[in-house]
Amino acid sequence: MTDNDKRARGLATMASVYGWEVQDGPGDFFGLTVEHLFAEIWTRPGLTMRDRRLLLIGLLTGQGLHDVAEIQLGAALRNDEIDADQLREIVIFLTHYAGWPNGAKLSMLAEKAITADAKARSAAAARSAAARDPGAEARPTT
Repeated sequence: MTDNDKRARGLATMASVYGWEVQDGPGDFFGLTVEHLFAEIWTRPGLTMRDRRLLLIGLLTGQGLHDVAEIQLGAALRNDEIDADQLREIVIFLTHYAGWPNGAKLSMLAEKAITADAKARSAAAARSAAARDPGAEARPTT
């Protein structure tokens, strides 16, 4: 694999992990992150993306890294790796190992992510319905 291939693979994996388009960036740190962590580590055989994400959510919660955990919660929902009920169960489980303050914060972040995901899915469904029947809004309902 060439360096350009590794970079492209890493950027694609990073976009999949975060759930949004990732732009290439400058510097050695960004390069190592993309080419090693995302091109090589996140794509190794043996664990699914969901497995890796669940491990990461647990680690982030245990370390109190709530800002990064919030990103991972939203991405897990957007990528259909977990649903709202599973996320709530993860919160209950992790709270007992990561401590109540971390669990309480994770619970708030999870509910925020669940609400945002539900709104996004509802908006997407409405856009899809409107695209299928553009005149539906103009017709009176009886």
